[in-house]
Amino acid sequence: MKIGIIREGKVPHDKRVPFTPEQCKQIMADFPGTEIVVQPSPFRCFTDAEYQKEGISIQENISDCDVLMGVKEVPISELIDGKQYSFFSHTIKKQAHNKKLIKALLEKRITMVDYECLVDTEGNRVIGFGRYAGIVGAYNGLMGYGKMYNLFDLKPAQLSHDKKELFEGLSKIGIPNIKIIITGGGRVSHGAEETMGAMNIRKVTPYEFLNYSFREPVYTQLHSHDYHEAKDGRPFSKYDFYNHPELFTSTFSRFASRCDVLIHCAYWDPKAPVLFTKKQMSDPEFQISVIADVTCDIDGSIPSTTQPSTIDDKFYGYNPITESIEAAFKPGTITVMAIDNLPCELPRDASDGFGKHLMERVIPDLLNGDKSGLIHRATICKNGQLTSRFNYLSDYAGIS
Repeated sequence: MKIGIIREGKVPHDKRVPFTPEQCKQIMADFPGTEIVVQPSPFRCFTDAEYQKEGISIQENISDCDVLMGVKEVPISELIDGKQYSFFSHTIKKQAHNKKLIKALLEKRITMVDYECLVDTEGNRVIGFGRYAGIVGAYNGLMGYGKMYNLFDLKPAQLSHDKKELFEGLSKIGIPNIKIIITGGGRVSHGAEETMGAMNIRKVTPYEFLNYSFREPVYTQLHSHDYHEAKDGRPFSKYDFYNHPELFTSTFSRFASRCDVLIHCAYWDPKAPVLFTKKQMSDPEFQISVIADVTCDIDGSIPSTTQPSTIDDKFYGYNPITESIEAAFKPGTITVMAIDNLPCELPRDASDGFGKHLMERVIPDLLNGDKSGLIHRATICKNGQLTSRFNYLSDYAGIS
């Protein structure tokens, strides 16, 4: 099999890659007969020269490859008819901005294996960039707090060579005895916890967070049961919550009156309640001054996330009285960070971690006949048709 790593064509150009140069070399060594080539690019976090140094060929025309792998959506004009692609298509939730893409994938008879759909037999995702979204999101949250109160000035994460340099910068600053909340229990929240660990910020239980005072900065991690309750008063049931979130209400406001920085990493179902309302944000009891919304769900679980911010312009201010967006760090506003491509701030580390997961969990199936069905489960379309698992996209894709 010949695998081609494609040049990222979507603008702004993503710097991440599915495999580092060393990983490409390792795959070819572990699977004799497999060849990996790389389309030249001036944007990648790993240069063409770094790939060549590891014996990887640079090849502009990749039409002879069996599988083409990238990161973000491929521009329609760059898609090659009849090929098998792997990238994040952002189509499985019927995203409006990619409606033309799913139609093109079908028209061009492309086999689309979406990274987001690579799940085990229990439906659990096997790969993702979530860890680095959490690491950078938490870092940015602390940066925002420092800027808001003129306490310290962290350099932007994208100016760090790697995670080691990022954490070295964190170790040099002092944080007052603020209280931080991390929501969620997956890869993203674990990444945020890594950033807390880099600063030796102590983790406390939700009960301690609500009821105790501290002489040092602390954080707590909240799971769904910590800030939701059934509307009918029944005991919380994880099964009921994930299957019928509309039957629950949020109790997060009791934490909002004790929290300074919120790092929101939890997956949110549109049928679930929001963490808090705009009205609650205008209450004097609402203490949160910085919200790092790592999920970046626009008009989603965090009412102040009405627009995304960017890597170059990370923060904006939300005025809870006028319910409007204002300049960042303006008095009377809540500082919001809502970047939808956070791992791009540490592209080398994020690519390395993502590539390791691909090598361990995906490449064996890709190169050895998909014995576990992993590739099949992640295939959205093939030969001009949606696969049975994704037939629900028919109306979105314009199939009558």
